[in-house]
Amino acid sequence: MLDKLPLLLDRRQSSEYLASLGFGAAPRTLAKLASIGGGPSFRHFGRKVRYERPALLAWAEGRLSPPRTSTSVPAFHVSREAERGGHLE
Repeated sequence: MLDKLPLLLDRRQSSEYLASLGFGAAPRTLAKLASIGGGPSFRHFGRKVRYERPALLAWAEGRLSPPRTSTSVPAFHVSREAERGGHLE
């Protein structure tokens, strides 16, 4: 199914594509983020918004936390340690 999708996707197709990869983002969420910022990059074709599959994947992956081994360690602590190249003890 994924290989039959066009390179440029409308919001509904983009939402379905992200869902097929395990990331949930409703078409209305994508529309809101296009308005206020913070969403995936998009292009206009006339008045219509189109998303590129690589941009959708990059945006979704960018929202993921770093790998964690415990839910008891705050995520910001994990990412700061990862940035320093350290590890948690």
